[in-house]
Amino acid sequence: MTSQQEREAQRAKDSIDRRTADERLLAMLAQDGFTGPRYDRFVEELVRYGISVLRAWMHSGYIFKLVAERGYGLKPHERELEELASNSELREELAYMTLALALPRFRRRAFVDGGWSFAGGASVTTYFMGACAYDFPNEFRKYRAAEERQRRALQQQEQYQPRVSSLSVADEVLGNLRVLDDLNTIDDVRTRAAVALTLDGYTQAEIRHLLNAETERAVEGLIYRWRNKSKRQLVKEGE
Repeated sequence: MTSQQEREAQRAKDSIDRRTADERLLAMLAQDGFTGPRYDRFVEELVRYGISVLRAWMHSGYIFKLVAERGYGLKPHERELEELASNSELREELAYMTLALALPRFRRRAFVDGGWSFAGGASVTTYFMGACAYDFPNEFRKYRAAEERQRRALQQQEQYQPRVSSLSVADEVLGNLRVLDDLNTIDDVRTRAAVALTLDGYTQAEIRHLLNAETERAVEGLIYRWRNKSKRQLVKEGE
């Protein structure tokens, strides 16, 4: 037997061993109806594994090749690949959101409905990661759409031209000139965009749409908190 044949034989044996162990584990979990402490521990281990694998797939860009094979042509831009490679928090967020979607469906299809079996050829973890690959595209599209909305809002801020006839909340508090000077000191990007758009005469309903805020009251809250902070800063400077 050649070394290649030996490696293939070992991989086949490892696959059988893993699937045998998975079959025994699932039989045990089925006794509890795939609920309870033992199932919770199983899910915790599965989540840790899933997070690690998804983060690695996103870091390398392999995730896009994988989902393309399943018919999801996300076609990421170079800047999106760079952001995923460099932004650990983004990879973590996308991984958790993907898992949150995949887990309930995986439980039902793989276990309750009997979709996973020893004869299928895949281990439980491999089967689970396949399920995640179907849910990742939706989460990535949500991220992409949010980034585009934020980009448009920031463009509006950069292109801001004060309208003399416009009287906004920001005007009443500090006046256009001071607000324009203070815009770049606002750390929160959404607040900075909300203030700039308010100055530019956009309604709170329009700002809610541009920033993808949940409600108009959420936009109002951003302006209100910024306004109070600015007032306190003015008082402090006058002391």
